[in-house]
Amino acid sequence: MRNLAKNFTFFWAATLLLFSLAACRGFPADDTTSTADSGNSTASAPVPATDSLDSPAESVPANSSIVTSLPYPGPTEEIPPTKTLQPDSYPAPATVTPNEQAQSGITATANIFLPVTSGSSQTATPPPPPTPAPLPTLDFAAVRADLQANGQDLAFAKMGFHVTLPEDRDLLDDWMGRLDQAGVPLFIKTVDNAEPLFRAQELMKTSGVPHTLVYRSTGGVPHYELEPALAAQVHWQEHREKFPAELDPSLVWIETLNEPDRTKAEWFGQFALETARLAMADGFRWAAFGWASGEPEPEQWQTPSMLAFLQLAGDNPEQLAIALHEYSFLEENIAHQYPYKVGRFLELFRIADERGFARPTVLITEWGWEHNNIPHADQALRDLQWASSLYAPYPQVKGAAIWNLGIGCCFGDISDQVQQIVNPVTEFSLTNYFSIPQSPNQKPTDPGQFQP
Repeated sequence: MRNLAKNFTFFWAATLLLFSLAACRGFPADDTTSTADSGNSTASAPVPATDSLDSPAESVPANSSIVTSLPYPGPTEEIPPTKTLQPDSYPAPATVTPNEQAQSGITATANIFLPVTSGSSQTATPPPPPTPAPLPTLDFAAVRADLQANGQDLAFAKMGFHVTLPEDRDLLDDWMGRLDQAGVPLFIKTVDNAEPLFRAQELMKTSGVPHTLVYRSTGGVPHYELEPALAAQVHWQEHREKFPAELDPSLVWIETLNEPDRTKAEWFGQFALETARLAMADGFRWAAFGWASGEPEPEQWQTPSMLAFLQLAGDNPEQLAIALHEYSFLEENIAHQYPYKVGRFLELFRIADERGFARPTVLITEWGWEHNNIPHADQALRDLQWASSLYAPYPQVKGAAIWNLGIGCCFGDISDQVQQIVNPVTEFSLTNYFSIPQSPNQKPTDPGQFQP
């Protein structure tokens, strides 16, 4: 038994010695190759790791900016998922209640594109947008000089856009950039969407072109049950707090009312006087009323408080304005019942002239045919040309916002339709002008001058 034990001990000692020697020589790795040479075994150098997508062991890291659809080779020949870049912006839900929907309580859900900051240290930079094709553009400085030498002055086409959510950023940026570069003032009104106005505002700060920018928040219907001055204070505070911090109130008009009750003209005159006092004290530019197309009636401009407000607005044209809506309500006839719908601003100017007031600043913050339809592009452009000739001779009319770029609950595909005329409107604005009397002469208000 003792000899057997000694033999067993010797066997295990020998075995351990052989394993130790083998460990000292090193085992070949999985990715090495053994070759025989004169009875000797040698290991080739390990293959270095690479970043090639052809390697089955490699995958695109989570923060990679590579976009690929190349397959990985292997027994199953699977196609890996495409790595999608994190864009500069992301869609976030927003509630949109433009125009009458704000007062009816009907809402619609849309997407607004907001800035996003990536948590990764490696952020993807999108390629720059393609350079837009050049458009013909007049030398407006030379045109103005020629007109002024002959006792006239230059007026631009004033058709702009009404924007809700979400806006087509590239389309709007192209329109705004082209007009700004040419020195042509643009007109834009947005609802619950400060981003396009901020970009236009920054253009304005750099170029000095006097663009007209208008912002409105939905909601905030006046409290008719209160005394008008108190209702104005409550109303102003609500809209003052909702005004976006990134917008400059000395450059951007704030519109707080939307198609109010025209039968309360005297109440609204008192309301407007108090709101005007508050807005000017806070350094804002306020656009009052936002009357619906065809409103108000001539006598409703002439209540005591309304006349007082008209005089105040005429005396402060850079801080107070009157917002109007002008629609024909018919796709096939923009001049239907002219001047009682489109062109109704002429009655306001007639009353101001009759009373000896300075004509107030007018912002046509909604303009169009129907709430969900426009004519085909050729007809739409002819209608816009006529409207441009109507508004151009009146420097107090800063512009008209074509309804509508953006979605809503009941607007159909109006945004898609209006997108089709953005480029034609841009080209028209860059290649047309109107001659007007030099100040202090004022264009008469006779509607017959502009019969379509």
